[in-house]
Amino acid sequence: MSTVTRHLSIRGLVQGVGYRWSMVQAAKRIGLRGWVRNRRDGSVEALAAGEASAVEALIRWARQGPEGARVDAVDVGEPTGAIAAQVVPDGFEQRETA
Repeated sequence: MSTVTRHLSIRGLVQGVGYRWSMVQAAKRIGLRGWVRNRRDGSVEALAAGEASAVEALIRWARQGPEGARVDAVDVGEPTGAIAAQVVPDGFEQRETA
């Protein structure tokens, strides 16, 4: 098994539509660790860690989001800076807006 960690930035109509809650549910179903939070610029940010195929499945989910969301773009990369320095939590959690 290959484990990876990816940082996601999701833009579009992704706040006020249950995006974070739905992502937590999707991530837990596929066994990922990490977090998701709103950003003050209207985007959603997430950190996902786990088996490479499971992380890819969450990225695919992120491109669609829950009903009511309109996803315009999902940027995916390696975590850097302060994000890379964070300890990935056990489980997958919804965090406060940053």
